[in-house]
Amino acid sequence: MKILVCISHVPDTTSKINFTENDSKFDSNGVQYVINPYDEFALTRAMWFKEKQGATVTVVNVGTIATEPTLRKALAIGADDAIRVNTEATDGLSVAKELAEVVKNGGYNLVLAGKESIDYNGGMVPGMLAALLDYSFVNACIGLEVEGEKATISREIDGGKEILSSNLPLIIAGQKGLVEEKDLRIPNMRGIMMARKKPLNIVEPINSSAATEIASFEKQDAKSACKIVAADNVDELISLLHNEAKVI
Repeated sequence: MKILVCISHVPDTTSKINFTENDSKFDSNGVQYVINPYDEFALTRAMWFKEKQGATVTVVNVGTIATEPTLRKALAIGADDAIRVNTEATDGLSVAKELAEVVKNGGYNLVLAGKESIDYNGGMVPGMLAALLDYSFVNACIGLEVEGEKATISREIDGGKEILSSNLPLIIAGQKGLVEEKDLRIPNMRGIMMARKKPLNIVEPINSSAATEIASFEKQDAKSACKIVAADNVDELISLLHNEAKVI
């Protein structure tokens, strides 16, 4: 089984976010980047298939040279090799087209990705990728087993979960539950040293055009100060809810 894991290079959630050029561009100065958490669930599940079933695991990112440390971390976790498509990720469709070319050229029969990236939260790429390749696709995946060419998948739905079966090739958009947080792997020293010797292949893009462009960003309003109301002061509580919060 040849597995391709799509890796997004996203800001750490503790980073302070700012914008430049009249709020039309993200300011990356001083921002620490990490593997997209949803993609990390997918990578950890891929490692299970590698260790238990002898699968090969390749990680891929569409991005500039700045994303290579994130790919190296994925290699240190245990991926066999990495691919970087040498172009900036501009929108979901262009990224999906670049990834589709990688899948076609590599002959991967299982593609794992997070359900969305935590920076733009578009949630578009896995589904678009499946449509471009005409692969089966399951979103919001919380469980995956593969035996031979047949996969059993569980996905989250309103009020419960759904169990599906599919033949490979298959694309999965995973989330927490695909593996648990306690099962996520931290690169050890041996993994970090081995990652330096693993192939990180740079491929040129097919120059797919973006279908969207960013007009502007806007920060959420700052949270107001918390007001403490004594438990026995019901009148003040009602006044604040009515006059300030305006919820009653």
